[in-house]
Amino acid sequence: MGNIANGPTLLRVNTPGKKVLFIVNKYAGTGYQPAVEGRIIDACERADAECTIEFTRAPGHAVELAEQARQQGFDFVVAVGGDGTINEVARGALKANIPMGLIPRGSGNGLSRHLGIPLGVADAAQSLFQSTIVPMDAFTVNGKLSLNVSGIGFDGHIANLFGGTSKRGLAGYARLTMQEFFAFREFEAEIEIAGKRNTVNAFIIAIANSSQYGNNARIAPRASVTDGLLHINTMKKVPVYRLDFIYNMFAGDVGKTSFCDVREAPSLVIRTSKPVAYHVDGEPSGHNTEFKIEVLPGAIQILAPAVGKRVAKR
Repeated sequence: MGNIANGPTLLRVNTPGKKVLFIVNKYAGTGYQPAVEGRIIDACERADAECTIEFTRAPGHAVELAEQARQQGFDFVVAVGGDGTINEVARGALKANIPMGLIPRGSGNGLSRHLGIPLGVADAAQSLFQSTIVPMDAFTVNGKLSLNVSGIGFDGHIANLFGGTSKRGLAGYARLTMQEFFAFREFEAEIEIAGKRNTVNAFIIAIANSSQYGNNARIAPRASVTDGLLHINTMKKVPVYRLDFIYNMFAGDVGKTSFCDVREAPSLVIRTSKPVAYHVDGEPSGHNTEFKIEVLPGAIQILAPAVGKRVAKR
């Protein structure tokens, strides 16, 4: 872990009188708890901030709410939900040029963990007012905005299936993964970076802005959200008996295994010989044969505590 050397100008947000819009997805993760509202209100009262809470009503509604926030006089918006909610709020915040914060309520909470945001609602809400506004990188996959980790292959296949089941949470995801693991085969892909093409056989091609999928499963341990680079991890299919690989992923040593090849690039194109499933920040995105990926340096104004410890990994 390291500090941001010669990095962007950072702004504190812990001044009284802020107007904050909280955009809440009741159905994120394993379900909604009414106490969430009270903890948000308590944190705002302690910070002398004006609090407004809006609940999403349909897919895309969070985008609209965030996009309108600036003209309604809000100083920043906060996504309260999982990866999908965070992604929608970010799309609206990007258009409105307004800072955004996170209160993680998803199954894995990868970006929040990377940024050092507390996982409890009360602590996360309080940390908003002790945060710094950091110009954070984002990226696009075929024009779709991604903040954390997107993937092609088996993880995309699971995301597509998981999105159609009512059994949410880590246990449901793990069960589905084990059911599908043996049948899913490696696929051939051509990866083009800076005009150079390389053909690989892969089980997963993970495109990472931050270090992890979630639950501390670190697919790109050295990734930073402020360096203008993406980490591309091309993974082979790992034999079930190689439990050491799982250990390496959670220990942050996945780059040392023979099953992974990790490279860095600001942009790339991936082509496959047949349609392959993919996801964007965990959200199912169907299948495609060409994936154009481009980093957006410093595109998102993110509220992050512990900047020197978690935002940059170098």
